[in-house]
Amino acid sequence: MIRVVVFDIGETLVRDDRYWASWADWLGVSRHTLSALVGAVTAMGLDNAEAIRLLRPGVDLHAERRAREEAGRGEFLDESDLYPDVRPGFRALREAGVRVCVAGNQTVRAGNLVRGLGLPADEIAVSEEWGVAKPDPEFFRRVVELGRAAPEETVYVGDHPANDIVPARAAGLRTCLIRRGPWGHLWGNDSTILESVDWRIDNILELPSLLHGSSEWS
Repeated sequence: MIRVVVFDIGETLVRDDRYWASWADWLGVSRHTLSALVGAVTAMGLDNAEAIRLLRPGVDLHAERRAREEAGRGEFLDESDLYPDVRPGFRALREAGVRVCVAGNQTVRAGNLVRGLGLPADEIAVSEEWGVAKPDPEFFRRVVELGRAAPEETVYVGDHPANDIVPARAAGLRTCLIRRGPWGHLWGNDSTILESVDWRIDNILELPSLLHGSSEWS
């Protein structure tokens, strides 16, 4: 039975538009250039931070983040960054008796910004707080702890096969690919990827009925 649904953050719950636009402005390059590079490195199977390193070889990303914060141009998040199905989708899952958690590869500041949105979620955690990031198996062990249910009773929802779907499945969790954002659309119709997921959705509001229709629904 499914007791818990855990959600990735970037391009699953919130749009990354502001995040990459702010980096482009900070680096002094066009937003289109950085956006295109993010897509290119992702398609190559590289971490999307490599897009910044292509523009600034040898850059210290931690130092750059600190500099942005000190300049008052650090990470920011508000309701306009949130996908519109998140709040009603979370509420529908909780009304169905499912524990709803959030866990993604983000900084401590980003985690606090997500908490500041007041989402109807039971727990919110980010990789920098845990000291381990996806796709490390330890991250998904922590996901299971956060959910307080067995791996097979836990669904991880994300948009990125290499960071979300493959490692979550290897950790024994059920998986759901959300087809939005660049990565979700890039791989959302890939037959190889679809063979490795339990569900594929375009909208979080689809999940309650999909899970209810599965034999594992509690």
